[in-house]
Amino acid sequence: MSRWPYPRIVAHRGGGTLAPENTLGAIRLGASMGFKGIEIDVMLAGDGVPVLIHDRTLERTTGARGAVSATPYARLAHLDAGAWHGARWRGERIPRFEDAARLCHVLGLWANVEIKPAHGFERRTGEAVARMAAELWHGAAHPPVLSSFSPVALAAAREAAPRLPRGLLLTRLPPHWGEMLRDLECVALHANYRMLKARVVHEAHAAGCAVVAWTVNDRRPAKRLLGLGVDCVITDRLDRIGPHFS
Repeated sequence: MSRWPYPRIVAHRGGGTLAPENTLGAIRLGASMGFKGIEIDVMLAGDGVPVLIHDRTLERTTGARGAVSATPYARLAHLDAGAWHGARWRGERIPRFEDAARLCHVLGLWANVEIKPAHGFERRTGEAVARMAAELWHGAAHPPVLSSFSPVALAAAREAAPRLPRGLLLTRLPPHWGEMLRDLECVALHANYRMLKARVVHEAHAAGCAVVAWTVNDRRPAKRLLGLGVDCVITDRLDRIGPHFS
């Protein structure tokens, strides 16, 4: 198997800036534009149901108040997660991870699943998301990569579903980033693209890890990164950096 057998250009949060993030509508939009891979964020609702949402609170994308981790899915399911993005998207809901995964199967999409735990729920979220992903993608030729900023969540995911590949998300690169990748048995470094220099890409590749750059929204840095050998670029600007960009 190659170092990165997954799509080279991936749509951030399903549809980038062109759709309300982490919704089924966003996933459909990304697929309609020819993207073969998407990135989504998964957090636990108050009753433990894994749902697609980025923020720990509801205000920005639904207008409601409260913490996701304190709100049962039955309430989340009735919130409008699309109206903030425009009238066209009114009525989009916060989907369950299960619903998003099934849509990915229907549309033929690969997924980078970011485990997004609320504070204090790192281990529980890592376990729940990994177990569900292993079940939903059972037997898949290209299962999702589980990524997270939380080493605790990734360690829990490894214990719950050791066969699923993992990626470590880093905003800045600490001196021991290579050790972190090895300790968590990650297949990829998912780094803030501004931190990626030729040396970092080379060192990651020498360690057998792929390099994923986020979030790249202009063509010039995207070209530079791919020229350095970066294996995957995640973008919000699906209109600027299309699925076949090189």
